[in-house]
Amino acid sequence: MPSAPSTLSILPAPIPTWFGVGGHAERLAHAASADDVRQCLELDPRARILGDGANLLVDDDGVPELVIATAHMARVEFHAPDTCLAQAGADLPKLIHECVRRGLAGLEGLTGIPATVGGAVIMNAGGAFGQIADAVHRVHALSRDGRPRTIDRADIAFDYRHSGLAPLVVTAVEFRLSPGDPEALRAKVKDVMAYKKTSQPLAARSAGCCFKNPTLPHDLRDGAGDIGQAGRRVSAGLLIDRAGLKGLRLRGAEVSTRHANFLTPLPGGAARDVIDLMAEVERRVFDTFGVRLEREVVVWSRHA
Repeated sequence: MPSAPSTLSILPAPIPTWFGVGGHAERLAHAASADDVRQCLELDPRARILGDGANLLVDDDGVPELVIATAHMARVEFHAPDTCLAQAGADLPKLIHECVRRGLAGLEGLTGIPATVGGAVIMNAGGAFGQIADAVHRVHALSRDGRPRTIDRADIAFDYRHSGLAPLVVTAVEFRLSPGDPEALRAKVKDVMAYKKTSQPLAARSAGCCFKNPTLPHDLRDGAGDIGQAGRRVSAGLLIDRAGLKGLRLRGAEVSTRHANFLTPLPGGAARDVIDLMAEVERRVFDTFGVRLEREVVVWSRHA
């Protein structure tokens, strides 16, 4: 994929996230190409990568590391008959829409997941209708010392909300798709969105599900009945709900009353309120069930 002309500049700036709260970057660069990313890594090998901000919470006092925003790295190319090459900053919902329009199947199950392509691949974004790993063919990335890497799908350690790619900076992703009927694909998109609208507080300021669904370390039941057997992955939202935490408030943050795995800031709330509420939910679920929740939301802080 040809490189765009460099527009690299580095300035203090807010870090936009879907939570709508949180701190600034002392240094933020808008990269338009892999070469821009390489220049940034030369300045700060520990630079943080900002995609859509949909799965991110930044502590109120911000971060000192250079932040590389990838929104300008958004070009998408389609190669006949079934390959798509997308830069890391390409918008995933827009990519899904274009694939459906072209009659290309493989990504439509990710409808409703706000993310850039790079961020989605790093965390192996997915849900009840599939995961992005199922469509990945090859990933292009840079190591922290600026060396280019190309990793085939077979060499990527994809797992539940995991790719093993986090030490790298993803610059582009190749997808292998399959022919599909556009009308049938549009119907699938509508079905996925209808399911999410009935079960999730989509209008709330949040990052979607806050915690990964845990694997139970032991058989688990409570007064309402069986929750699951040891080794089974169960809903984090179910555990939070069964622990009686729906609607729990801590200062300016709340556990959603609609879906217990959604944590949202209240008017006037701060990022630290959400971070502390995460920790309180983790503590209470462990005290109730002996299950440790792992965060799906990424938290940036100068303290950790």
